Amino acid sequence: MPVFLDTGAPGFEAQFAALISAKREEALDVDDTVAAIIADVRARGDAAVIDLTARFDRQTLTPETLAYTSDEIEAACRAVAPEDRAALDLAATRIRAYHDRQRPEDARWRDDTGAELGWRWSAVSAAGLYVPGGLASYPSSVLMNAIPAQVAGVARLVICAPSPDSVVNPLVLYAARLAGVETIYRIGGAQAIAALAYGTQTIAPVDKITGPGNAYVAAAKRRVFGRVGIDMIAGPSEILVIADAEVDPDWIALDLLSQAEHDESAQSILITPDAAYGEAVAKAVAARLETLARRAIAGASWQAHGAVIVTRDLAEAAALSDCIAPEHLQLCVADPDALLDRIHHAGAVFLGHWTPEAIGDYIGGPNHVLPTARSARFSSGLSVLDFMKRTTLARMTPEALSKIGPAAERLAHAESLEAHGLSVRARLDRLNR
Repeated sequence: MPVFLDTGAPGFEAQFAALISAKREEALDVDDTVAAIIADVRARGDAAVIDLTARFDRQTLTPETLAYTSDEIEAACRAVAPEDRAALDLAATRIRAYHDRQRPEDARWRDDTGAELGWRWSAVSAAGLYVPGGLASYPSSVLMNAIPAQVAGVARLVICAPSPDSVVNPLVLYAARLAGVETIYRIGGAQAIAALAYGTQTIAPVDKITGPGNAYVAAAKRRVFGRVGIDMIAGPSEILVIADAEVDPDWIALDLLSQAEHDESAQSILITPDAAYGEAVAKAVAARLETLARRAIAGASWQAHGAVIVTRDLAEAAALSDCIAPEHLQLCVADPDALLDRIHHAGAVFLGHWTPEAIGDYIGGPNHVLPTARSARFSSGLSVLDFMKRTTLARMTPEALSKIGPAAERLAHAESLEAHGLSVRARLDRLNR
């Protein structure tokens, strides 16, 4: 059974604090291993990647077969069922339309001194997208990572999608083709991250790496950050549902299980002002777990990390939600917009009884790469801006420099940076001749 909490019960604050601070994932001690893998790839390049792929993925490659050929990609695309093709086509169209609206605008203006100021946006030159491989891989993640990069204008996009035991998911290759990615390497793990960051004889280095992965991939991303940019270090999935008693308990049960079935470390929480409704949802979860294909995973998640919290009202529910700062937040209430006004921290919000989080995973349009583990308090989901850089612009006229230069010179002297002040003073002296 999940944890049942009531904000009106004695000891709630301590119980709630324990819930949101509980460690949901065992921290594997992989950093030393990852450091050795990265060092090996930096030293030996292709040879290290090939050896590590044989060791971990049981696949024999050569420099010439690190990437899929265009014929292999075409063959995989032809193997995709028409219904799956149509679904991915629709998803790609909607994701692209949403992200097209995120493109920022350049700006320039003159201030009251006559100085010209502004900024200019430009895309990173190259990005590497990591996609977990095998039959458990997710074509939706390809679209969610590649389409924002393409919309941003990234000139070179490559994918690393391991294929353990040479098992390939045709949907992943079709999604890559839909997103405009032509180069797909069949490598994974920390060795793929190292190859993307530092390059090998065959694989050119990139400027940004995005995409989910296991503990080794996450540790490698941490280690190469600074050499390249990364999106985030994502933890286990999570969903928080705030619900009134007007929606079918079975719907909410399925919403909670939609994240629980991802991983035994995932977390599903229901907050409701109706205790009887909370009990009804818990019973619906138990009933669904009897028939769910991934019931072993979902059941372990719900048992270890699930929670039902009863509040005095929806305002208190919103306050608790902000403390949790969930990755996914469903507002299954009669007036979700009014409740949304009280919410400040969430990766993605799904409004109303008819908007299950699963729509956001595939077809809604917004990105499903989202901050986890309460990091929505200070970060956002993946967007076009993650593949772009803002460069500031400034142009002084003689008149503008004469007005603000003396203050800059003064501050330079205050910081004991003589050359700074002199670089301004030399120009001011020329103006005063």
